[in-house]
This record gives sequence, structure tokens and C-alpha cells, in this order.
Amino acid sequence: MKRDFIKEFLTYIQVEKGLAQHSIASYQRDLTRLQTWAAQNGKDALELTRADLRKWIASLSRDGLAPTSVARAVSATRGFYKFLMLDGHLKSHPAEDLDTPQRFSYLPKFLTEEEINRLFAAPDISTAEGIRDRTVLEVMYATGLRVSEMVNLKQADVDLLAGMVVCHGKGSKERRVPLGKSAIHWLQQYAAAKADYGKQSLPHVFVHRGKPFTRHFAWSMIKRHAERAGIKNVSPHTLRHSFATHLLQHGADSRSVQALLGHSDISTTQIYTHITDVHLRSAYDRHHPRARKSDGQG
Repeated sequence: MKRDFIKEFLTYIQVEKGLAQHSIASYQRDLTRLQTWAAQNGKDALELTRADLRKWIASLSRDGLAPTSVARAVSATRGFYKFLMLDGHLKSHPAEDLDTPQRFSYLPKFLTEEEINRLFAAPDISTAEGIRDRTVLEVMYATGLRVSEMVNLKQADVDLLAGMVVCHGKGSKERRVPLGKSAIHWLQQYAAAKADYGKQSLPHVFVHRGKPFTRHFAWSMIKRHAERAGIKNVSPHTLRHSFATHLLQHGADSRSVQALLGHSDISTTQIYTHITDVHLRSAYDRHHPRARKSDGQG
């Protein structure tokens, strides 16, 4: 019969540490969550590495857990793996130097790349409306525009040949943001669909029933497609968060992302960096010539 190490650990902290019952119940929830995440990723909790645990922390933040709750989950995880190591079940402590996100008042929810693909597949692109909705999703993810910037986007602001959009942000600040090939393709598809239906009179890029998009309509449209894709709690700002997070995960520097988002203060951009630590660590380990040397030789 397989041993229940979580139950053994909870008994240990109750008997040896004298933790209160509500603390033990919280630890049980956190460790059960960890065990479920491990199983979903094809592993047992005892097989998780430091890199795995950092991904797990990122998933907790992305799922909307408060920083204090994430910090408690990290504390429970540290205690659990220390117990396993001291009891001889592990040779090393994978959670020893895990970071907690206490520095920030909130953590942005973002979608994984797989969820982005599912969301993009939700609109029915056999209809003009579906092509429009797919284009909205593509452009928002490609540019990181705020919803107010997206609904106010004019035809004159989009240069498909150069692959750029000009958006007017907070305080009437203007910035230029690149468009990727996928977003350009869907903007071309949407332009053709609008031409077929004779809806090119308005200067705005995105229209609904002959009128410009509103923020509320954009929010409800994105939410509807997200629910169809089986993704909860998605808003227009989720796409902006995903844009920034994925850029950092794939190696962009904070200053470049700051410029693309139109943040006046770099500290606003740096809220995303904690969820990219695992990717930065991986890049460092792969590319730094001394990353894996431990012999002390110079």
C-alpha cells in the first residue's frame, strides 16, 4: 500500500510542532493542491524539482491566489520537503530557496500559451463576426493594448505594410507597437470581411452593428469566448498581462516590455518578473559558461 506522506507530515507538525488545527487544515489544502498539480504534470510530489516548484508557484499566482496565500503555500511546501529529507525519503531539499511574492499587492493573472491557442480557436471564423472577434483577440495579445486603446483604434493608426500600430494611451501619450504576422493576417481577413458586408464607413477598426466597440462589449465578448474555451476569469486585461509575461518568458528585457506596454515607471512592469524567474533561471543555466561549475577553479 502506498504511503501517504502528506498525512504523515500533518501528523508530524501536529505532534512535534504543536500547530493549531486551522494551520494544519491550511497546510493540507496547500499540499493537496501541490499533489494534484504534480499528477496533472505526470509526476509524483516526491519527484518535483526546484524548477517544477517555481512553475507551481507561478500557476498559483496566475489562478488568482492572494500573495499571502501563495506565501503560506510556499511555507507548507518547504516544511513538507524538509520533513521528507530529514526522514530519509529525499536526498536534497527542492523547496529550500523558493521565493514568495510578498513584495506585490497583487499578482497579474495571465494565460498559458496553450490557453491562448484555445481562446483563439473559440470564435466561429465562418462568420464575419467570428473573424472580427478572432482579430480582436489576436491584436490585443500581439500588442498588449489596454481595452480603451483597442476600442479607440482607428484605421489610420494601423500600418499593415510596416507591421505597426499607433495607440493613444493614458494622458494622451502616443506609442508605436509592432504587430506580429498572425495579427496582420487576421486584420487583413477582417478588412475583407468588412468590405463584403459594406461596413467600412467608420474610422474605427473594430465595430459592432455599425458602431465602434465599447469597453463593456469587448469585455463581454472576450469573456464569452473564454467560457467557450473552458477558461475562467478572463478579461481584456488578462490578454495584456499574457502579452507581457510571455515576452519576458521568451527573453525580452524589462525596459523593452515597459516601452511596449506604455508604463511610465519600470516598477509597474517588474510586477511580471517573479513569474518568469523559472525561465530566466533555465536560460542562465543553459547559456552561462560557469553556471554548472562547482569546483571553485577559476
